Amino acid sequence: MEYQIIDLPREEWENTIVPIGYTTGEYYDITVEQKADGFVMGMKKQNFPQPVTHTPQEYDFPDRLYEPHWEKVRACGIVQDGKLMAAVETSLEGWSNRLRVTELWVDESLRGKGIGSALIKTAKERARREGCRALILETQSCNTNAIGFYLHEGFTLIGFDACAYSNNDLTRKEVRVELGWFL
Repeated sequence: MEYQIIDLPREEWENTIVPIGYTTGEYYDITVEQKADGFVMGMKKQNFPQPVTHTPQEYDFPDRLYEPHWEKVRACGIVQDGKLMAAVETSLEGWSNRLRVTELWVDESLRGKGIGSALIKTAKERARREGCRALILETQSCNTNAIGFYLHEGFTLIGFDACAYSNNDLTRKEVRVELGWFL
């Protein structure tokens, strides 16, 4: 079956929950060690003792399309019988001349069919059209499948934030990992 990626106009899709969730048995352990002459940072894949599942229901503020804090947002995706099945949302960061992927999600029933790659291609095309210098995004250090997917799509590690989600992200093994693709 062929899937068509269509624009998701704000008027119709604003506040639509993007039900991002995943189960993982691995995480990237982020370490930061301060030395006299600087810092040593590491990021090494490790196994959880038991698989960990994250669901949209565990968050007070689940991801939604067209959040008001994003600038110059555009969303597109796949809709079947009026139901959102996949989406990519991007926000133009004018101050840094970058395009940020704010949401990327594919329903489990459609995974492994190249849809995620097609959505990333759509985001890359927007970045080129807008004359951006980079396409950037974030995921969690415990979302090893997402990190592997983004690396496969040509992204590279550009940084991390050890307190983006809570004050104990390092302990929880859920550190914000930033990845970028340069034009």
